[in-house]
Amino acid sequence: MVDYGEGPGAAAARLTGRRVSGERARSGRLAEVTLAGGTAVMVKRGDGPGAVQAEVAGLCWLAAAGAVAVPEVLGHDERWMVTELVPTGRPDAGAAARFGRSLAALHTAGAPAFGAAPPNGPRDAWIGLAPMRNEPGADWPHWYAEHRVLPYLRTAVDRGTLRPGEAAVIERVCERLPELAGPAEPPARLHGDLWNGNVLWGADGRVRLIDPAAHGGHRETDLAMLRLFGCPRLDRILAGYQEATPLADGWAERIDMHQLHPLLVHAALFGRSYAEQALATSRMIMGI
Repeated sequence: MVDYGEGPGAAAARLTGRRVSGERARSGRLAEVTLAGGTAVMVKRGDGPGAVQAEVAGLCWLAAAGAVAVPEVLGHDERWMVTELVPTGRPDAGAAARFGRSLAALHTAGAPAFGAAPPNGPRDAWIGLAPMRNEPGADWPHWYAEHRVLPYLRTAVDRGTLRPGEAAVIERVCERLPELAGPAEPPARLHGDLWNGNVLWGADGRVRLIDPAAHGGHRETDLAMLRLFGCPRLDRILAGYQEATPLADGWAERIDMHQLHPLLVHAALFGRSYAEQALATSRMIMGI
């Protein structure tokens, strides 16, 4: 029987079948553990129901595309996940361009539908610490409004982070999404939470992606997330991406629209400053 009171070291020993010789906390949910023989691994605790299942399924789905690199999953259960530790280095232009091409190939690998969960992944998944419902849809603008923007807008209003009158501006953006979304594209295989902290620049010159909120979506969404919170060498990443699979005309003008989802997730989780940013973004989209 699994003891949910165990720590990361005990979990790593149980899930890998190897003794542990050291342990160092990285955060409340993350620890670096050294196994007997000197192998270092990362151990992560999932705090929500289905969180580990969703993350493992997402990593496997990204890896199955044969495009981007992810840390190898060495063991997991419903509470804990053990992955290889990736030694990190400095971002460089060559690695960035290669990552851009790899990200384009990941997106091209596709998904069965917008909102499709990874194989073996739960529909009720997570993006960071926020619940995220993977509900399939055929039409991206309506799916994006219904399942990525409005749920977090409602949460922000319910928590008093956004006032109802302010929320109406964002709701009007949702109404206009069919005309704002640009040319129709097939569902892409997304990382889904591609901010800079989830991009590991490996010491070996390869980028690894961690902590996915993987699902079928619009490929511009991952790129908008990279820009939202700042990513080193973004110009080179985008150049590599465009070299492999050019983006549709007007993609740069659509970045704000794709950033509404992560901004509202942050507003729901972290408060007013992100709500104000989401509101300002919506006003820019609406030209008011």
